Amino acid sequence: MYKLIIFDWDGTLMDSEARIVSCLAAAISDLRLATRPPAQLRDVIGLGMREAIARLYPDMADAMAGEFVDRYRYHFITADTTPSELFTGAAQTVKTLADSGYYLAVATGKGRRGLDSILTQTGLAQYFHVTRCADETRSKPHPQMLEEILDALGMYPADAVMVGDTEYDMEMAHNAQVDAIAVTYGVHDHGRLHRHQPVASIDAISQLPGVVAGLRRGDRRADS
Repeated sequence: MYKLIIFDWDGTLMDSEARIVSCLAAAISDLRLATRPPAQLRDVIGLGMREAIARLYPDMADAMAGEFVDRYRYHFITADTTPSELFTGAAQTVKTLADSGYYLAVATGKGRRGLDSILTQTGLAQYFHVTRCADETRSKPHPQMLEEILDALGMYPADAVMVGDTEYDMEMAHNAQVDAIAVTYGVHDHGRLHRHQPVASIDAISQLPGVVAGLRRGDRRADS
């Protein structure tokens, strides 16, 4: 049985895809950069900002990348009004898992300021024992984020499972020797997620407590 459940945030607990894409496009417009199609902007969700920028503009200078980060954060935290809500059942799922005795954590491509703000807004901060953001450690798919969470809680990779909607989450879990559960309603499609052999997949976050309870380390469900 797992002791620790580690969540991605955007696309897993929160339906923030449209807002992220909108804010990326606004930052691009502010800096008068060559436009990128929405599908390309969507594809970098889950990475840290610097890594996302490098994918979108491989030759961008560091100084310009810093300006991009500033403009994106301005739009996401202050100016953009695109709705960004928890997925149906997400809050109750987190509460149910906490009440069941699991340790809970977040490993996200968001920055610390953005995550702390949204945890306060949603009232979910109290349920997470540890959180890690891409601006304070290595970005996904590097395993450092998960390794730091495990170290903070004194746990081993076999104690944990990562829940995420992108192949970056799946690959990070693999690199950290942590099992993963793929959510199919987020950014990346079934094929990309299952390339990294998650132990299970779910079509709604409300399915997670039942799935986790029925899994043991190294299990593979038939639908995976």
